[in-house]
Amino acid sequence: MIVVLEEYKATLHQLEPQIEQLREALGMDRVLEQITELESRSSVPGFWDNSEESQKVLQQISRLKNTAEKYDRLKQLFEDAETMLEMAEEEDDEELANELGETMEQLQKELEAQTLATLLNGEYDRSNAILTFHAGAGGTEAQDWASMLYRMYTHWAEAHGFSYKILDYLDGDEAGLKSASILIEGTNAYGLLRSESGVHRLVRVSPFDASGRRHTSFSSLEVMPEIDDTIEVDIDPSDIKMDVFRSSGAGGQHINKTSSAVRLTHIPTGIVVACQTERSQLQNRETAMKMLKSKLFEIKEREHLEKISDIKGNQMQIAWGSQIRSYVFMPYTMVKDHRTGYETGNVQAVMDGDLDGFINAYLKAKSLGELKENG
Repeated sequence: MIVVLEEYKATLHQLEPQIEQLREALGMDRVLEQITELESRSSVPGFWDNSEESQKVLQQISRLKNTAEKYDRLKQLFEDAETMLEMAEEEDDEELANELGETMEQLQKELEAQTLATLLNGEYDRSNAILTFHAGAGGTEAQDWASMLYRMYTHWAEAHGFSYKILDYLDGDEAGLKSASILIEGTNAYGLLRSESGVHRLVRVSPFDASGRRHTSFSSLEVMPEIDDTIEVDIDPSDIKMDVFRSSGAGGQHINKTSSAVRLTHIPTGIVVACQTERSQLQNRETAMKMLKSKLFEIKEREHLEKISDIKGNQMQIAWGSQIRSYVFMPYTMVKDHRTGYETGNVQAVMDGDLDGFINAYLKAKSLGELKENG
């Protein structure tokens, strides 16, 4: 046990300067100053006269406090580990040493997560994220795979304390889903999830094949930042076709079945968005319009285009050779990201939402310019 404790002591010694470097990277002194300044501003008479401006201030206070609280928790974990190490050495307590090991693991994981979050410095990385799922060719098999991905990302959101809201959900013919859109709300949701955009490939023995044959299925995920009204997106109203239809989905558990669902088509690009979960047709149209603006804006920024009209109508190809990640359920179990090389054999954990290893590997590789092509 002495050897183990010495290793923990050496690790803590290495982590201490990293935690201080993180403090500098986060600009914690400035963060605390800004919280004080903004809270003083919010207590000034007349602050609530401009509701739009006051909401922005409150959101900024919340974001800054979230950063400060996360760093404080990290510091507390470090101090707890130091205290436990001293006690374990003095008392030669094996149970305490095991508890220290768990705290060390939690400390290292939290430090890595917060350090990687400092790489999220894109203009829209802090934004909420709109996720859209599409089943590829292959009928029920592909539609079931799309619903598995939907479950995986909603579980990831819940595990990170993010909330999600269903915007659109179209059931599969026999199982799964044909398409769905959700809004994931939380600081850095887009920055963390933007790396997940692309085609996801599944290899498994199909539960829908009586012969027990192996099937390969594809589904795609699109990730867009939710943009607010401060960002101008110039869309010609004559370029938008609106269809109204009856809502439907998953036996009614997702949505209210009314005739208020709205589908918008951007005619020049062929991009389609839909919303069917709001109470009225007007609300569904407003949400769908926001989705369309977010999608066109994301494409414009990603392709470095000057204006929306420069976007071509090329949609993501949901097929072999374009996948960013493969999920193999048999003859062995493995999930591998083709851009970073990161892989794990614990398929079940991944399907339950354990995606941080893939997201972190992507952020590291991107910061170092080491991302590979899809395939």
